[in-house]
Amino acid sequence: MLRQESTPRIETNPNGLVAEGEPTPTGSPGIDIQRELNRLEEMILDSPRVPLTRRTLVDEEQLLDQLDLIRLNLPSAFQEADIIVRHKDEILQEAEEYAQEILEGAEHRATHILNEMGIVQQAQEEADRLRQQVQMECEALQQQTLAEIEQIRYQAQQELDEMRSRILSECSDIQAGADEYADHVLGNIEQQLGDMMRVIHNGRQQLRGNESQQPPLH
Repeated sequence: MLRQESTPRIETNPNGLVAEGEPTPTGSPGIDIQRELNRLEEMILDSPRVPLTRRTLVDEEQLLDQLDLIRLNLPSAFQEADIIVRHKDEILQEAEEYAQEILEGAEHRATHILNEMGIVQQAQEEADRLRQQVQMECEALQQQTLAEIEQIRYQAQQELDEMRSRILSECSDIQAGADEYADHVLGNIEQQLGDMMRVIHNGRQQLRGNESQQPPLH
């Protein structure tokens, strides 16, 4: 039961404090019941105590005003609580739907990322395979080139050895031919010289014979 309105009323101002002299509208929206109950508790705890007793001297007017304020706003608070309770299932449903949308979006995004990662991984694997293939082909080509170079070098060495052998053989033949030709020329010269020596010898013999046949001169 509400007290008569002949006494000053106490109501919270925008700063959350209780102001006197301002009427409180019944069921004013936005009031914090918990805060007003805390204020009521503080009002009691801050009141002076009766010495040697557990009793407290409370300002009756202020206490009743605070109780009226709380009592007047209880229906609106109950109504808000009832609305929240009645809309609880709807709020939970909306929250579940919103959470489901978030999960589905996250799963879709995760699937998309996984697909992209799969493509990237596949491309990476393909690149690695191509790189290994190119490396193997390069190594094979290098080995083939080295083998061809070695074969060319071997053939060139063989041709060089054959050419050296042929040149040495030709030189030997030329030397033998030169020696034979020189011997032949020297033989001819020797024969000619022999003939000339015989002619000279015969000529000298003839000269000596003629000298022996002439009479001595007086």
